[in-house]
Amino acid sequence: MDRSSQIIRTSWIGIVANVLLAAFKAGVGIVSNSVAIVMDAVNNLSDALSSVITIVGTKLSQRPADRKHPFGFGRIEYFSAIIIAVIVLSAGITSFIESVKKIFDPTEPSYTKVTLIVIVVAIVVKLVLGYYVKRKGEQLNSDALIASGSDALFDAVITLATLISAGVMLMWNVSLDGILGALISVVIIKAGIEMLASPINELLGTSISAEFASQIKDEVSEFDGVHGVFDLILHNYGPDVKIGSLHINVYDTMSAHDIHGLTRKISMQMFERHGIIMTVGVYAVATGDNKQAELQKEVLHIIASHKEIIQVHGLYYSEADNMFSVDIVPDESVNDDAGISRQLAEEIQPLVPGVNVFVVVDHNYSE
Repeated sequence: MDRSSQIIRTSWIGIVANVLLAAFKAGVGIVSNSVAIVMDAVNNLSDALSSVITIVGTKLSQRPADRKHPFGFGRIEYFSAIIIAVIVLSAGITSFIESVKKIFDPTEPSYTKVTLIVIVVAIVVKLVLGYYVKRKGEQLNSDALIASGSDALFDAVITLATLISAGVMLMWNVSLDGILGALISVVIIKAGIEMLASPINELLGTSISAEFASQIKDEVSEFDGVHGVFDLILHNYGPDVKIGSLHINVYDTMSAHDIHGLTRKISMQMFERHGIIMTVGVYAVATGDNKQAELQKEVLHIIASHKEIIQVHGLYYSEADNMFSVDIVPDESVNDDAGISRQLAEEIQPLVPGVNVFVVVDHNYSE
């Protein structure tokens, strides 16, 4: 079963669980002539909405790419997660407002054996459902499922807090309903904001983890002929589609035919293992005993004296074009890119008098 099918199946489980719980509450409410329980059953039907949103979002994200959307519709999943996170956030804010009202105007709860049974069943179902859906969301990297599972868990926690508050009120005549509700509401609001941040960051373009970036570089470095991996950039177009680029160092003695084969093999492996459509650029490393190799050695020595420079690559020199260029990656202490570029260019210039020197400041976009 593929990822999308698992997300949809998990969402259907959420819908069925909420519908069955609603039916149970409605049946008990009708038999016991309790309007409150019947209304709570209706609320459970609305809880299934997050699962419906997840299914719709997942179905829409599976639409094939077209001319206007060449990378597909995978990012629709992030919109689904945003909608569910907003629902959770709204529930937290509403709960907080009602809880604050109860602090200043407490009411004595009234429970029967029937209502207590309904509450306990609801807590157990919501806890099991929430844990299951959230865990599947983490396994499948689905923000929508994680948000939906969290929504169910928060429902269970709120109901449990209400039950605890009722017990304290009955035994010690102390009302904690409003205070507990307000505290839990704050937790829900915080979690809702965090749930909202994750898909928004994906849409804005967040960096990949340092671990994944290191894994990609290690895999590419294992290819024969690769002598360094740089400039890794990845763009996320949904959990299943990534567009990326990187540069590799190869010796200047490698033929164009061999370079073509090497970059093709790297691209194929990146797609097969990670679903990344990867473009591979090439930097030539000077070898042998010639002016290019000597210049390369001297420039690297100059740059190595600058402790704030953590990486150097892409060295290129052409007498025909009257141009010398090199790329550097400074650490976080460097705030003036133009200044460090100008300083290094001035230090390199005596090595290539009369030649246009360009020092390009790069940054780690994927770590």
